[in-house]
Amino acid sequence: MPTPRKPPKLKALAGTDRPCRRNPDAVEFDPLSDVPDAPDWLPNAHAVREFDRLARILHANKILTEADVSALAHSCALHGKIVQLWTAGEAPTGHMMSQYRGLINDLGLTPVSRGKVKPGDSAKSDNPFATNGRKKGA
Repeated sequence: MPTPRKPPKLKALAGTDRPCRRNPDAVEFDPLSDVPDAPDWLPNAHAVREFDRLARILHANKILTEADVSALAHSCALHGKIVQLWTAGEAPTGHMMSQYRGLINDLGLTPVSRGKVKPGDSAKSDNPFATNGRKKGA
């Protein structure tokens, strides 16, 4: 199974966008204009609080799109279940932790995955030579 390609907007944010590598058929989604409300189906208060917290962070960095809300909600639902287990003195299964880790990685919410995505609409550098070693338009 081929590795899914990073969306062009994320490549632009990360500074790895190259015209020769663009996929003209790729689907792009615009960031949400408002922070979405937590879905009614989230299983507990821990999940709702996590959704509200992460939605604000992702929205502020212009990363959250309409297409991402479901993945965010599922990761928050899993987070809520994991917190319930820890609170009850039980440990979550390795599978649960692996699924949670995969979901938050997809959203750029771990230190490693966060390094691959830079926030949108960041301030321009005052240094015209600060191109990270790349030529403009390359």
